[in-house]
Amino acid sequence: MKLNYKRTFFVGLAFMSICAFWQVYDNIVPLILKESFGVDDALIGVVMALDNILALFMLPLFGKLSDGTRTRIGRRMPYILAGTAVAVLCLVLMPLAEAMDSLPLFFVGLGLVLVAMATYRSPAVALMPDVTPKPLRSQGNAVINLMGAVGGMLMLLTMQLLLPSAVGGSYRPNYAPVFATLGLVMALCVAVLFWKIKEPACVEEMRRESEAAGVSPDEEEDEAADGAAKASGEAANAAPTAPASKLPAPVLRSLVLILASVFLWFMGYNAVISGFSRYATQELQGSFSMILMVCTGAAILSYLPVGMVAARIGRKKTILVGIALLFTAFFAGGFFHAVTPLLYLFFVFAGVGWAFINVNSYPMVVELSAGSEVGRYTGYYYTVSMAAQIVTPIVSGFLMGHVGYRTLFPYAAVFVAGSFVTMCLVRHGDAKPQPKRGLEALDQGDD
Repeated sequence: MKLNYKRTFFVGLAFMSICAFWQVYDNIVPLILKESFGVDDALIGVVMALDNILALFMLPLFGKLSDGTRTRIGRRMPYILAGTAVAVLCLVLMPLAEAMDSLPLFFVGLGLVLVAMATYRSPAVALMPDVTPKPLRSQGNAVINLMGAVGGMLMLLTMQLLLPSAVGGSYRPNYAPVFATLGLVMALCVAVLFWKIKEPACVEEMRRESEAAGVSPDEEEDEAADGAAKASGEAANAAPTAPASKLPAPVLRSLVLILASVFLWFMGYNAVISGFSRYATQELQGSFSMILMVCTGAAILSYLPVGMVAARIGRKKTILVGIALLFTAFFAGGFFHAVTPLLYLFFVFAGVGWAFINVNSYPMVVELSAGSEVGRYTGYYYTVSMAAQIVTPIVSGFLMGHVGYRTLFPYAAVFVAGSFVTMCLVRHGDAKPQPKRGLEALDQGDD
């Protein structure tokens, strides 16, 4: 069984649009709040957490809603199309408000965009496992994250070119071209996705591939029922999916530990991502975008090889290697007072480490689900990751504003180290072993 890279590439366009947005959000919104509106660092942390509070409720809700949705264009596609359209239309309000010095209008625009983004993030991510057989999901997730990283890199390059004075400049930069580019990228990504991916047909194709390879058809049967409902003209009125099945206690324990690990490494990683543009300005006297481009570039180069590594040594071991690299980068980051070549090297470690983690963590969660529950488990994953991203900008922002900017990297390193401990205790979620490779089952327990 081989991954359909072409299909997965097009599916990844939805995640590319999402990551393009979050790259701008994480780096530009804090700068606008601080430099244009004079908002305190601690309050900026609260603002940066608001989207995650919203997502905490909306991501599992819309993941579950998409599980039960039946339309002629599929389960996930209606949410992706509608969410993207609303987000792109509302993006214009943020640079307009900044130019008008209107903080209330800025918050209105920001709120509308965040609501729109939250409606389709879980459906967009759930589309990958919908069309990818279980044994190939780490490789599929590698492609998805590669596409996301390309979206992030594209926006970092846009910021580097269009905001030369965003750091240390003598005048306020014009953010409108960045937001315009972002809207164009998001619209093009989803337009090509809709053009190239016919969701029901892709789901049916995945079911046939899985059956031909002898893969357990539990999730494919659910999708086949979805296709049958569509064909009979009853798609719009199909009944919701069955309630979530009860996991055996050892599997549930592994799920909780995986989610705990996700929470901890996002506590560390998101603290750096949401605070680095301010940190670089205050402590390194350099441009944040070039450093983050190096980090993202390293991740891009790592995503596909990481999927192959995980297929050989398992998802858990690959994640542990990634945690070790990320911890090393954050621990070392606290010792730098200026931008140096060695700092770039450690951000390469961070990019590679995050790729090792990110490619494999989501598949470990959905590996424990049935096909009718992929959206629900996607919601679990994002609920936990968003919960961390609610807490960490507030706590790290408070520490940066009231203790010192130098607290950022030690803070992040402590949480990443904690995720190593919880991940070591996980016993389920690796891909099921392929036939004639029985020794690989010794360290796995997916049943």
